[in-house]
Amino acid sequence: MSAPRVDAIVEVRDLVRQYRMGEELVQALRGVSFTVQRSEYVAIVGPSGCGKSTLLNVLGVIDRPTSGTVAIGGERVDQLSDARATEFRLRRIGFVFQRFYLMQALTARENVELPLAEAGLGGAARRERARALLEYVGLGRRESHRPSQLSGGEQQRVAIARALANEPALLLADEPTGELDARTGAEMIALFRRLNADGTTIVVVTHDEELARAAKRVVHMRDGSIVDDRRAEADRR
Repeated sequence: MSAPRVDAIVEVRDLVRQYRMGEELVQALRGVSFTVQRSEYVAIVGPSGCGKSTLLNVLGVIDRPTSGTVAIGGERVDQLSDARATEFRLRRIGFVFQRFYLMQALTARENVELPLAEAGLGGAARRERARALLEYVGLGRRESHRPSQLSGGEQQRVAIARALANEPALLLADEPTGELDARTGAEMIALFRRLNADGTTIVVVTHDEELARAAKRVVHMRDGSIVDDRRAEADRR
């Protein structure tokens, strides 16, 4: 792979991921190559088992590829040590999951503060940043509530605020509307649109057709490969 382009937030080349399941060698990714530019909003779709979540895990530096290269923000990340990968994820990537993974004993604000504390930000600055993020996602009045006192949509908003805490270069979301009803899911889709309009680069894996339609680009996967990659009509004009 040539030197990563500085205008590309994500640059993937010839990505292969294999793993063993018993005696079977599973080909989760088969030579995937694609690029995500700064401020793009990309939805990755396809049937279960097609490799889209595996791809997201590789982009998030959670999983290493068997072969191929991955650059995030101009930095090669496919062969980082465990310690460096952990640091990279903390400071450069935000994650939103189908399940919210909030700490039940902590308030909404304290949950958002967690990655800020891990990054070494002082207490007063942490609280100010967390409050500003909760205000941004529409939960300014709920900062003292614990997850059990929040609806599913509110918990996902806290999770999004937490993902944005350290101003990541890339926001990755894995089925972020999967646990939500239709109305709350629509509110979450509107929030993702707003995040992208404000400059956040987003890659989302989803089965939700409405969420996919909200993206500016939709990448279709099947059997570990990209089979279609197209931008929304409005984005091409």
